Amino acid sequence: MRNFLFTFTFTFIIITGSLFSQIPTGYYDSAEGLEGEGLREALHNIIDGHNVVSYTGLWTVYEDSDKRSDGKVWDMYSTCDFTFGSDQCGNYGSICDCYNREHTVPQSWFNSQSPMVSDAHHVVPVDGKVNGYRSNFSYGECDSGTTYGTGKLGSCTYPGYNGTVFEPADEYKGDFARIYFYTATRYMDVMSNWSGGDSFSGNNFTDWTRKMLLDWHRNDPVSQKEIDRNNAVHDYQYNRNPFIDNPIWADAIWDPDYQTSYTQLSNAFIQVYPNPAKEYIEITQTISEDNKTSVFISDISGRILISTTMKQNAIVDLQSIPQGVYFVIIENSAGKKFTRRIAVID
Repeated sequence: MRNFLFTFTFTFIIITGSLFSQIPTGYYDSAEGLEGEGLREALHNIIDGHNVVSYTGLWTVYEDSDKRSDGKVWDMYSTCDFTFGSDQCGNYGSICDCYNREHTVPQSWFNSQSPMVSDAHHVVPVDGKVNGYRSNFSYGECDSGTTYGTGKLGSCTYPGYNGTVFEPADEYKGDFARIYFYTATRYMDVMSNWSGGDSFSGNNFTDWTRKMLLDWHRNDPVSQKEIDRNNAVHDYQYNRNPFIDNPIWADAIWDPDYQTSYTQLSNAFIQVYPNPAKEYIEITQTISEDNKTSVFISDISGRILISTTMKQNAIVDLQSIPQGVYFVIIENSAGKKFTRRIAVID
């Protein structure tokens, strides 16, 4: 049977499984129940001090972290078909000549210092020529501009900034937003010394960047590509991008209107019988604020697959959904949410 038991006590356990995640047991325990700067600091302490891969070593990481299903390099700046190794830059004169190591946060902003310069969570393989066009401009949106690969370069039209920006393809905007959330968390203790372009101010985002990244994050939810990449980079660096593992944390830190997921539902104990999940989840609510709670099962794109309303307990049948990564969302009538990532394995 697929059997989850959710009981409200004072402890929380994150469930993991090799099918969908390589999150070490207890990895995020110290961040549970937090929000705002307290949450960012807790996550920083978890992902800080990672194993540093050399700049040359990034080429090897990419063969595991950025491989398309056809074996070619997964480039978020172009649709070119690059072969690992033989198509490394190198010299280039045109788009599709070779792929390079792109610092999503330009290395000129932090003076090419380690470990930022070779952190694979934010240094990604992209077309060398498009990388050159992007230069060290901030990410942004430009309604009109010159197209290079799958991106555009032009004057920013996102409210709050009108300088030159590089706009990535819509399908990768959420990826870049979560990369920036990672960077602003992993390096929150040193980034006040960065020039930051027009994206960072002190040890945080400029206001227009914060709003735009949250828009991108919500409009382009976590993809399987990101999950796979996060797992692969973790194998080399032994740290993770928390905002791929738990997308709600971005809102909990950077959205001032965020309605906490924890104040009313912070005392959750989740235990899985058996592990991994099988046929259904059983939710038992022994402490209820209003005797009415909604339960949702969503996929990684945020699409709600199953919903039900419960009072003291509920049985949710999972046999209709395939194996994979899902989120269980518990919400009370006051709008307080408790969200957790789960796996279903046939």
